[in-house]
Amino acid sequence: MNRVVAAWEKHDHVAFSEVFTDNGTMILPGVFKKGRGEISSFMQDAFAGAYRGTRVTGEPIHVRFFAPDWGVVITSGGVLAPGETKPSPERAVHASWVVVKRDGRWLLAAYQNSPAEPRR
Repeated sequence: MNRVVAAWEKHDHVAFSEVFTDNGTMILPGVFKKGRGEISSFMQDAFAGAYRGTRVTGEPIHVRFFAPDWGVVITSGGVLAPGETKPSPERAVHASWVVVKRDGRWLLAAYQNSPAEPRR
């Protein structure tokens, strides 16, 4: 998660995508991207548009390893607008991170988030 936060802080779409496996997936509301190339391209546009000037935060709320080299992490967090220290309700999410260890490094095989609060 620290590498995601650091890449987001710099709005570095390449560093962000390198947290994923080559064929990793990212699902956001209304978005499905597969592979580092698609993820990088999406984040490049997002950092120049909707995510411009934002930061991201999250804390693990559940961690479960199924083997020494893979597991699932559930987080609570979201996107922080400039000046925020806590995500507003419309930007707060719960996320699932499927993590795998490859060549001694933890990577994301799949990431998915959804609103933390029900939409009305």
